[in-house]
Amino acid sequence: MKIKRALISVSDKTGLKELALILYELDVEILSTGGTARAIKEFGIPVVDVSEYTGFPEIMNGRVKTLHPKIHGGLLAVRSNDSHKKQAKEHGIGMIDMVVVNLYPFEKTVAKENVSLEEAIENIDIGGPSMLRSAAKNYKSVAVVMDPAAYGKVIKELKGNKGSLNEKTLKDLALQVFERTSAYDHAIHTYLSKKKSAYKIQEGFPDKVTIELEKIQDLRYGENPHQKAAFYKDSRFIGAGLIGSRQLQGKELSFNNIMDLDAVISAVSEFKEPAAVIIKHTTPCGIATAKTLKEAYIDALECDKLSAFGSVVGFNECIDVEMAETILKAADFVECIVGPSFDEKAKQLFLRKKNLRLIELSRPESKNVNSLGFRRIDGGFLVQDTDLKQISEKDLRTVTKIKPTKSDLKSLLFAWKAVKHVKSNAIVLAKDTKTVGIGAGQMSRVDSVIVAVRKAGSKCRGSVLASDAFFPKSDAIQKAHSAGVKAIIQPGGSIRDKEVIEACDKYGMVMVFTGTRHFRH
Repeated sequence: MKIKRALISVSDKTGLKELALILYELDVEILSTGGTARAIKEFGIPVVDVSEYTGFPEIMNGRVKTLHPKIHGGLLAVRSNDSHKKQAKEHGIGMIDMVVVNLYPFEKTVAKENVSLEEAIENIDIGGPSMLRSAAKNYKSVAVVMDPAAYGKVIKELKGNKGSLNEKTLKDLALQVFERTSAYDHAIHTYLSKKKSAYKIQEGFPDKVTIELEKIQDLRYGENPHQKAAFYKDSRFIGAGLIGSRQLQGKELSFNNIMDLDAVISAVSEFKEPAAVIIKHTTPCGIATAKTLKEAYIDALECDKLSAFGSVVGFNECIDVEMAETILKAADFVECIVGPSFDEKAKQLFLRKKNLRLIELSRPESKNVNSLGFRRIDGGFLVQDTDLKQISEKDLRTVTKIKPTKSDLKSLLFAWKAVKHVKSNAIVLAKDTKTVGIGAGQMSRVDSVIVAVRKAGSKCRGSVLASDAFFPKSDAIQKAHSAGVKAIIQPGGSIRDKEVIEACDKYGMVMVFTGTRHFRH
């Protein structure tokens, strides 16, 4: 299909000069509007203003300029249809063989802080999507180019084919249009629905959920070397997390690294005090808060140094040179370190470990509080709101004869925050504000207690225990008492709560109920 007339109207002027020059060299008549027309004229290339071509001026501050029968008739006319050709001749409609359009930057506009509704609305493109869709519908007769990244391929083909494009190229370009306009409309709908994040539960769950993903990078492989994988960004996500972070050094991130990094960021963001979290296979093997980041890291590492080999470590404060020295000296092998920032001396020190990945978070303080969580199953998804439930001292109900001390309560609440990030069935043993033993992912709760106690060893004496769900029997209480646990925090709600409470009273233990469960499957 030979290009004889092209309409160009772009907000992004990247690559415009090169494309306009090749069209001019191929004797293509160029129609254009506003700033695009001015730019092309400055290149020394003749251009016909759309208002001159249609015989109708741009009106309403440029809101109406290409919405005209001479434009859309020239795009939609089927070249092989005699009736279409006859009507075009009767109304003086010339054929337009190429449309080069990209849309007003709506997504970038609404991503700005304090953007007004008026500014957002003025960046809703009307003429651009209309022309793109008209051209894409008639792709066998009209080339439609909306992405500057495609200019190079189009230019090469135009040069090689003396001003023509083949049908496969035309179809590929049209498919890009429908993908883009669909995402563009959804971004507008999301904004005007007052959705401050990618998804928001208002009155129940929506009947339909559209997910638009942009590929960030290909990964070396998936969970295992025989699996392929890639990392995608939800284009409408607003919040903290790995998306938008910056890798400062180290090897390319793997699928498993990203899973672990997401888990460690989620866990460390629970705490306001200086905190360190060590993750292995998406489950913590050490969590601690302290007066300093260094103390927190040492405490977290002591919980289970063996399991920390090859781990991902997360912090909620700047990693300075002293912290860097501590990590390099104390840890046998660390895969990744993530935090809100790294000072320059720390960066220089970490260069000794060229494969160590350093990840700097862009907005560690914010949270996507209105987001939905997705879990894929074969043929569909499970959707739920994110578990952001917080528990404070006033939410606790003491159910045993012995009441917790202030010190007990502080440790119990710390353990409760930690257990939320451990795979179910989850048991966390803690002293003060550091974990000393973690039992994760066992099929029975008593087995999780046994694992946590074994991990803690002698440190179990005088510890407190957090359970992510209720105890179905009193056997786990007996195991905890034998190991030296003095207090327990759990949701409650079992038909055997009375039996469990009586066991605690028998052993002289404290138990408090939260009324909230934190399963993590």
